[in-house]
Amino acid sequence: MALSETAQPRIEGGGMALMNGMPSRSMETSGRTQILAVGGGKGGSGKSFLAANIGVHLSKRGQRVIMVDTDLGGANLHTLLGMPPPQATLDDFINRRVDSIRDVIVKTEIPNLGLVIGARDMLDAANPRIYQKLRIIRHIRNLDGDYVIVDLGAGNSFNVLDFFLISDEGILVVTPEPTSIENAYRFVKSVFYRKLRKLRLDPEARRTIDTAMNQRNKRGIRTPLDLVEALESLDDVVGQMARKEIGRFRPRLIVNQVRTRGDVDVGFSMRSACLRFFGISLNYLGYVPYDNEVWQSVQRKRPLVLERPYARASRCIAEITGKLLREQQVRCHS
Repeated sequence: MALSETAQPRIEGGGMALMNGMPSRSMETSGRTQILAVGGGKGGSGKSFLAANIGVHLSKRGQRVIMVDTDLGGANLHTLLGMPPPQATLDDFINRRVDSIRDVIVKTEIPNLGLVIGARDMLDAANPRIYQKLRIIRHIRNLDGDYVIVDLGAGNSFNVLDFFLISDEGILVVTPEPTSIENAYRFVKSVFYRKLRKLRLDPEARRTIDTAMNQRNKRGIRTPLDLVEALESLDDVVGQMARKEIGRFRPRLIVNQVRTRGDVDVGFSMRSACLRFFGISLNYLGYVPYDNEVWQSVQRKRPLVLERPYARASRCIAEITGKLLREQQVRCHS
């Protein structure tokens, strides 16, 4: 369910709002392609389920959507969509059996929705070479559609962080459990450090960022704010750049598998903690309640929003999707 600043969440009421052959760009969000990377650090948070169902719901709203499964070692988006393993996958693009990532977009049975499946059954697929990764990122950014949804693998390896940074404002999926929340905080820090590391900086600034990436570093840099202050002490210009980047970095947040009011409040608590201790503004999109219909839809290999559109979790996803569309409309008119 999508959220506003004054929204009073109700678990029982559902959610809260916090290619080829594809039609022309939707008028609802006319403008440049929006890239949504969906990650979470920890496996088992339901990020692939949410990525699939958000993509399906956007396509139902008339948006032209391309989903890209970058979980190179364990691609499964096609299974969630009820599709057999396709012949053409990202592996064909990585190994240059095709020239463009567009050549491996597979049409689905859902209008407006195309899919790029991650590499399957390749021992080295989860660890592409740097030039291969950069080529994937460049081609994803050049895909034509209203939305490109990038489903990430688990963890916070450099590959996962770099794919997350493709996004305009990536979506972080957490469950209201201590391990998931802890991993999410670590993921947010790692993404920001990686974002700064990609700037054109002098060697000393780069060494400072590398030091910060070791949580037990002797300089006492523990948070993104600590790092910004350390960079400011080195050079005013570099410090200003870091301040600017921390202000621009606004990852979105969805809390999944919510059971209680306290679970809903996890999102608000994380938003407050990130702003206070990291200086990073989280955009709490909303929550999705725990719903037996979810695992049943996974067993049936059918998207929940199609199979059970009036289920509580489906209504939450619909409201979150609506918020994404409204935010994009605001950008287009600002």
